[in-house]
Amino acid sequence: MYLRNAWYVAAWDAEIGQDPLARTLLDEPVVLFRTQGGTVVALEDRCCHRHMPLSLGSVIEDELQCGYHGLRFDAMGICVAVPGQAKVPPGASVRSYPVIERFGWVWIWMGNSECADPALIPDWWWMDHPDWKVVRGNDGRPLHIKCHYELISDNLLDLSHLSFVHADTIGADSILDYTVQTERKADRVRMIRLIPDEAPAPFYSMAGSFSGNVDRWQVVESLVPTCCDVDIGSAEVGSGVLDGDRPQGIAFHALSAVTPETATTSHQFYAHPRMFALDSEEMDEVYRVDFKRVFLEDVEMMEAQQRAIDRDPERELIDINVDGPGLAMRALLAKHIEAENGAGRTSP
Repeated sequence: MYLRNAWYVAAWDAEIGQDPLARTLLDEPVVLFRTQGGTVVALEDRCCHRHMPLSLGSVIEDELQCGYHGLRFDAMGICVAVPGQAKVPPGASVRSYPVIERFGWVWIWMGNSECADPALIPDWWWMDHPDWKVVRGNDGRPLHIKCHYELISDNLLDLSHLSFVHADTIGADSILDYTVQTERKADRVRMIRLIPDEAPAPFYSMAGSFSGNVDRWQVVESLVPTCCDVDIGSAEVGSGVLDGDRPQGIAFHALSAVTPETATTSHQFYAHPRMFALDSEEMDEVYRVDFKRVFLEDVEMMEAQQRAIDRDPERELIDINVDGPGLAMRALLAKHIEAENGAGRTSP
């Protein structure tokens, strides 16, 4: 099940031009394109005539023309022309979706359009701030992952796996000795792990040129339904970063917007804002190449999980301490979905 009254990322801004782009979101086929003025349009990818995918058509004068019989639809999904006849049949239309461009992403509202409040988009200001450098993940394309979207949320909220899956890059055994704090709010869950006076992970040793131990932090904030901010870094021991004073050291975010495709497939859009080495092309390449490898290592694990689940979906799991934030997020999301279904406000 999905929370529909929420903003999801449908695409990177550069993915959408005047050629139709097809994407399945929350089990719904959607087609996206830009008008000549640059405005993004999102429509149901299914012609109301013979159910041909509109993404197989073309954009003509800001209208989407079906590739089968030439029906044309405006930005609101209204059929405005039918070749060979003067009148458009009553009710000839497809669904349109509210969209907003922000932080380099195109956000789409999949539920009741009357509830589409732009203020509900996460305030990830680092993506636009001049004091931060942003590298777009996966070369500005979504990762297509063959797993349920909550497995990705679990993965992002459980950084203990860094010591095993990513031991050569951002992992370190020392983090396992420090407990995880879980904070819960009405629309989010936060995982906090503070690691004082320990050896830096390989990446921080390279990026920060640290000569000895460091203070490290891992703060992960997951917002309902599927947006996650992984705030991690290292600084000299005793510099104050563990008390929240973090405009120093090596600090960056891994921002992930996960959009369900189907019950067992997902799109993950991610980006890396950082506040150090802003002019370094070498560091840009580290994030483009090395951190892509980190994400692909996670993809391999999560897809293997999904295959195992598919073979025996009724098999029970055991939980351990590090599962706390992920379990809290699952419970919170389920609560929101239940409330939405009870209110009956998911229709267009």
